[in-house]
Amino acid sequence: MKNVLITGITGKNGRYFLEKLEENKSLVEGWKFRALLREGSDTTYLDKCSINMEKFVGSIETYDEAKKFVQGGFDTLLHIAGIQRSVPLVKAAIECGVKRFILVHTTGIYSKYKDAGEGYRQIDAEVTKMCEDAGVSLTILRPTMIYGSLSDGNMSVFINMVNKLRLFPVINGAKYELQPVWCKDLGIAFYDVLMNEEATGGKNYVLSGKEPILLIDIFKEIARQLGVKNTFVSCPYIIAYLGAWGVFVLTLGKKDFREKVQRMVEPRAYSHDDATRDFSYNPVSFSEGIKDEIRMYIDAHK
Repeated sequence: MKNVLITGITGKNGRYFLEKLEENKSLVEGWKFRALLREGSDTTYLDKCSINMEKFVGSIETYDEAKKFVQGGFDTLLHIAGIQRSVPLVKAAIECGVKRFILVHTTGIYSKYKDAGEGYRQIDAEVTKMCEDAGVSLTILRPTMIYGSLSDGNMSVFINMVNKLRLFPVINGAKYELQPVWCKDLGIAFYDVLMNEEATGGKNYVLSGKEPILLIDIFKEIARQLGVKNTFVSCPYIIAYLGAWGVFVLTLGKKDFREKVQRMVEPRAYSHDDATRDFSYNPVSFSEGIKDEIRMYIDAHK
């Protein structure tokens, strides 16, 4: 029997994790779960579930707030709600006796650009040291670009652009590789890691999509499923970057797109072989995973 703390369960990844728990509820019979909720969170999925899931309305932005959430004799923490909240949460959880940590962080640590990568690397290093010093088990999961919701801020933006722009500008032909991951595959992975402590404890895993795909092919696949035609116009990177500098200067630093332009030509494809080996991670292809989000987009714009 385990007592498990969960953050981020009302997000799309968390909901698919909850679905997986429901499908296998006989395996978690007798377990106790506590889910962190924000004030006003949509609890529709939680209200329907038959899992022993306590709802805790609160915040984990600070150590004192996080400590209120983690108190109560819990042994495991699954933290889905973002790397920015990991430090106070892990510190409080260790002090309250939690012995196993599953943290959902990001492949952003691999970015060579300072703002995108350095802050993430510092957080990773800090929580890793805390867990090593305390002698507790730490597993870090690193999703690539996540999609599957109209609020994902990733593919939802691309879908909208492809739908509206017949003349579509891209940088350097958009010929660099990404490996975006469907939120349902993440939810399943969270469950599998939780249930495979012996194989996954003390390890880090990349959670990426089935295979790398060029950004231009992402745009074309979205266009194909939307049933639209776009003309893609390539802009050299140097012109795009100088344009970002121009916006930065003209707005006196209030709008800074420089690093965003840099990251638009940064390959972000990472192997998930370790996850496949240790807990049979088997994500779907982009063309399959994106269908649901495009369907939601079409329904929302009828």
